[in-house]
Amino acid sequence: MAVAASMTLSLGSCHIYKKYETPDSTALTAEYKQARQAEPDSAAFGNLLWEDVFTDPVLVDLINRALAENTSLRNAQLNVEIADAQLRGARLAYLPSLALTPNGAGASYAGSDLSWTYTIPASASWEIDVFAKLLNSKRGAQVAVYKSEAYAQAVRSRIIAGVANCYYAIASVERQLHLYRTTAQLWKESVQMMKDMKEAGRTTEAAVVQMTANYNNVLAGITDLEVSLDQLNNTMSLLMNTMPQTWAVSPDASLQVPEMLIQGVPMQYLAMRPDVAAAEQDLAVAYYATNSARAAFYPGITISAQGGFTNLLGSFVKNPGDWFYNLAGSLVAPIFSRGQNIARLKASKVQQQQAMNNFEYTLLTAAAEVSDGLTTYRKATEKSTYLAEQVANLEKSVEYTVDLFQYSNGTYLEVITAQQSLLGAQMAQLSNELTTAQSIINLYQSLGGGR
Repeated sequence: MAVAASMTLSLGSCHIYKKYETPDSTALTAEYKQARQAEPDSAAFGNLLWEDVFTDPVLVDLINRALAENTSLRNAQLNVEIADAQLRGARLAYLPSLALTPNGAGASYAGSDLSWTYTIPASASWEIDVFAKLLNSKRGAQVAVYKSEAYAQAVRSRIIAGVANCYYAIASVERQLHLYRTTAQLWKESVQMMKDMKEAGRTTEAAVVQMTANYNNVLAGITDLEVSLDQLNNTMSLLMNTMPQTWAVSPDASLQVPEMLIQGVPMQYLAMRPDVAAAEQDLAVAYYATNSARAAFYPGITISAQGGFTNLLGSFVKNPGDWFYNLAGSLVAPIFSRGQNIARLKASKVQQQQAMNNFEYTLLTAAAEVSDGLTTYRKATEKSTYLAEQVANLEKSVEYTVDLFQYSNGTYLEVITAQQSLLGAQMAQLSNELTTAQSIINLYQSLGGGR
């Protein structure tokens, strides 16, 4: 009894029976553990259903299609099924193994009649999990399922954000193309006006050439935008797992989302991210692998039984046959493999530390991404006010300089400069609108959104 108690205490100190717990050995992991234990905030931006964030009917249809067809998401879901199957296998390891191995043989000696013998045995073997070898294997398979589920959620979130980003990028390029084509038409008219004024002696050939060059520059910009639009359509096609095609996206598409009241980067938001969950499950897998390496130092206990029907009993042949059975128990203790077990345990501990480092780095990366998203969104919103005022002022500037050039002493250089400045400001405004939309989308993804 004393020996048994001593062995139990020894095993307890090795933690081979202990379940994984979220670590709190550092300030970062302690804060994360506390956040995990807090009640989830259902109103948090990252906890909103994606249908509540993206309400454009066309975009909703595209996201649903991508979630149904995307190859990456299919593979991630299949990984969950693989992990489930492995978990079932680990659970079945607790049950006895059964085998039926019938055999028969015939023999003749010195011309005697052929003598037949047969045995129809059934055997069962059951490993008693005294030292938690099967237990840690099963727990490791369980957290592998959690990890694959978290990874599938991360892929789902990435696909939703990818479709939304691509959708609003297409809309933005369509608006830019409309702006460039409208500008090209206006500048084409300006070129003709310059030619007419040159014929009337009111300007020079230099003005005509300069205006024509600017008009050609706008036409060249149109070709670049058309290439970008084609690439975005191809990206959308890949997300939909289909051949390249043109997607009908309204240039007027804009993203309207609920007001976000986020101050700083609360750890509770980071704890909702699927990549953080997957990194923690990696740590749990490594923990159980270390436990399994510890358990390898202890003996394995197996109970076996065999029974069946045979006509071969003892050292002679008996006909007709009869039933037989036997029971046995075995204990296999590692002796000469201790060095290998020590090496395996050491490697498992190092891998567990690597998983811990990766987990902490994932947390820091998540915090940086959320912080970047918040800053980008806030500054893009602030910038939009300045750009709107800039565009309004430059529209007046173009109007004034054209009037001065036509009816007073203004120069063609002032007209060209004003037009170029207006086009640049309008493009910056459109670009900032896309930046604002994409910062919202990326922030939603970085907060674990996409359920």
